[in-house]
Amino acid sequence: MANQGHLAENIMHFARVLRAAGLPIGPDRILGAMRALEVTGLERRDDVYWTLASVFLGRREQFEIYDQAFHIFWRDPQLLERVMAMFLPKVYGRQARDETQASSRVAEALRPRRDKPREEPAEGPQETELDATLSFSSREVLQHADFETMTGEELVQAKKMIANLRLPIPEIRTRRLEPDPRGARVDLRSTLRASLRNGGKIIPLRRRSPGRRHPPLVVLCDVSGSMNRYSRMFLHFLHAITNDRDRVTSFVFGTRLTNISRYLRHRDVDVAMSGVSKAIADWSGGTRIGNCLREFNLRWSRRVLGQNAVVLMISDGLDGDVGEGLAAQMVRLHKSCRKLIWLNPLLRYQGFEARPAGVRAMLPNVDAFLPVHNVASLIDLAKALEGSHEDRSRAA
Repeated sequence: MANQGHLAENIMHFARVLRAAGLPIGPDRILGAMRALEVTGLERRDDVYWTLASVFLGRREQFEIYDQAFHIFWRDPQLLERVMAMFLPKVYGRQARDETQASSRVAEALRPRRDKPREEPAEGPQETELDATLSFSSREVLQHADFETMTGEELVQAKKMIANLRLPIPEIRTRRLEPDPRGARVDLRSTLRASLRNGGKIIPLRRRSPGRRHPPLVVLCDVSGSMNRYSRMFLHFLHAITNDRDRVTSFVFGTRLTNISRYLRHRDVDVAMSGVSKAIADWSGGTRIGNCLREFNLRWSRRVLGQNAVVLMISDGLDGDVGEGLAAQMVRLHKSCRKLIWLNPLLRYQGFEARPAGVRAMLPNVDAFLPVHNVASLIDLAKALEGSHEDRSRAA
């Protein structure tokens, strides 16, 4: 290019904005963007837009962040109309909320940051009073903030809080007997073995009783486009409980079913999430809930739903197949487990109604119907699991 001016510097600053908004952009992509612009040129704005997009973007869900950052950073003439449109009421569909969630992250990335704190004049020591209620309020507000409206910094704090959460699933009584000095049953074999030590003169009675153990936990998480932000946060929660207890099996589904249990067993959350993202081929795509449940019932149900398993279904119920065959698969899944809990982010709206065909097919076959949209909802989930001993006749 004949006259680049400050283009290289501006490209570098633009890449920093995208990286601050959560896009994985390194020096190699910045150099690649400069080489690509030398080929395409700067005559047309659209050419620059799509050239940088082809270099900087690696996944479909990153496009909304890039689009807003580009038009704000490079001064879009229609910026005012775009900003006003963000504040207008919208009818949320399967992809409508992505622009709102991206705007907060882009605004945070474009916000000027002070690297060094301002030096204040030295003053004498003053008495400082700390209000414990105010120090806790920020944490409480973060617990009730919606995952979809969080900024990048708030998401990092929420992930740290989620990493410390646990699911206190109560132990259940098993059929296998264990040694117990006060057990109601006499263990004849152990009693005869103990009597041989004394030549059969003294026969100490050995007893046993049914043991108690945590039931298996099976998770089916929707990773379609409408569940993008929520499923990502819940995967961090699954990583925490997978490394905290045994017999946790996790599946994700969109248009196909994928078992991600072995990736979540890795202690490092970054390595675990990287493995999960590589294993999922249909992330942020469509949804075929009935077809995925059919595959689960045929291939995995007998393997993972034994011993009174508890199943968590995380989905908004928006099925691309319009509920075809979904009701029959939900009935079979409900009969195969001890407790089926459906977590739906749409339930956070007070005016939620079971109008979609997928929701109507799933709702009669669950034991609990709960929202999952913030940290507080995950805490409430533990209370629902504590009621695992209650009768399943209270289906939602």
